[in-house]
Amino acid sequence: MSTLTDERRTAVKEIVCDILELEEDEVTDTSLFIEDHGADSLRAIEILASLEKEFGISIDQSELAQMVNLERVYQVVAEAPVR
Repeated sequence: MSTLTDERRTAVKEIVCDILELEEDEVTDTSLFIEDHGADSLRAIEILASLEKEFGISIDQSELAQMVNLERVYQVVAEAPVR
């Protein structure tokens, strides 16, 4: 399993918090986007697209269901193929 550098983890969290309109201290690695932060599927797609653009990677839409919290987003980004 691949891991992300601290710098990339920080960038991922900034993107997620920006899209969910939350302060960084409101989101933990395990807090759930939908249940804890009221995110909807449109925001999830926006997060996916922003991550692809920022890191030059390809994330399959089927991964959206796995991207429920920061921990899972880090994993998806780490394993995503570079475009």
